[in-house]
Amino acid sequence: MKMTKFAAAFAVAMTTAVPVLAQDLHFPSLSYRTGPFAAGGIPFADGYSDYLTLINERDGGIGGLRIRQSECETAYNTERGVECYQSMRGDAPMVLQPLSTGITYQLIPRTIEDQIPMHTMGYGRTSAVNGEVFNWTFNYPATYWDAASVFINHVLAENSGDLSDKKIVLLYHNSAYGREPIRTLERLSETHGYTFLSIGVDSPGQEQGSQWLQIRRERPDYVIMWGWGVMNPTAIQEAANIRFPMENFYGNWWAGSEQDVRAAGEAAHGYKSLAMHRTGRDYPIYDDMQQYVIDAGLYAGTGEEVGTVLYSRGLYAAMLAVEAAKKAQEIHGVTEITPAMMRDGMEQLEITEARMAELGLPNFGPAFSVSCQNHSGSGEAMIQQWDANAQTWNLITDWIAPDRDLIMELVAEDSLAYAAENAITPACLN
Repeated sequence: MKMTKFAAAFAVAMTTAVPVLAQDLHFPSLSYRTGPFAAGGIPFADGYSDYLTLINERDGGIGGLRIRQSECETAYNTERGVECYQSMRGDAPMVLQPLSTGITYQLIPRTIEDQIPMHTMGYGRTSAVNGEVFNWTFNYPATYWDAASVFINHVLAENSGDLSDKKIVLLYHNSAYGREPIRTLERLSETHGYTFLSIGVDSPGQEQGSQWLQIRRERPDYVIMWGWGVMNPTAIQEAANIRFPMENFYGNWWAGSEQDVRAAGEAAHGYKSLAMHRTGRDYPIYDDMQQYVIDAGLYAGTGEEVGTVLYSRGLYAAMLAVEAAKKAQEIHGVTEITPAMMRDGMEQLEITEARMAELGLPNFGPAFSVSCQNHSGSGEAMIQQWDANAQTWNLITDWIAPDRDLIMELVAEDSLAYAAENAITPACLN
């Protein structure tokens, strides 16, 4: 029975668009359950699906309209991601969640032309913060440039505000994703005086011996990793092999999941990463999740990842999508919203601490609001640290704000250059 319901909820998108069903809202998922990045893609997709299932089973959908889910496998491959988009673009997708910076870059001009909103939560093209240029792309609650700045602000606090004698290495996945923070870290090095070095790792990232020999020669004070998939546990093991102090090794929020640290065992103890939200099952929403989804046998996947970091992130992305749909229904005074109406809901989204508590996720993420001039929210993040003995992530800071003046300066430079290259006249849609 469970597999039948699962298959019905997750019919893979076909190359021919399916006619839009009456009285439903289509929320597709561009997922990857196969390949070297599946360890991260699976729990995110499961969390995203389970939250949408919860809204259907507990609330009867959004504003009385059921949510229809579909899933298309990308294997984290940009070409396949574009094919998935082509298969679903005519089926009134409320919002796209590519879960890939490479796919995001390819879909930005397509979604502009087709007027379909895209949410790249904490990834993608950072300069999409500027909604006057990137009308249809949103990256709240934070961006890669925010993450880089939060990391620097954290280590500044750890060093009494002085990094002038420090060396920082960025170990990055050699892709659009991994290269995204380089410009910010270079600009911040000019401000704070640290020595900066970037070292790339070719995809998928299982071969890192030469990179860690270079790190051992360079003797940096800190290493920050922009990794994903198999690259992350490989890097943590390599760091342990050269006895790099784990407490000085940081990942971004895509390099801070249970999948990244478990394989290294005790060697991962003390490793740190950024966190864009809290995690774990100690939230009231999981009482409802247990009743309406898990006990009912409607959960996605195996159910083993419920409450983990990336499951929580998928759940968070789905929660923000549902809240934006509710906002769109409120703005337009109709329940049967279009993708264009959904865009309006995303651009006027406001997530308060009170609202998160009402949703059963108190203090789960930062409070933030979205506007045409700011599609990214607050940009805040926290630092978490892995306890290998307890097999858990512990938050060691509160929310840390990025250097938003610098970030918005970089956003303006990059977004306006994109507008000029693509003959876009910057303007708000509303």
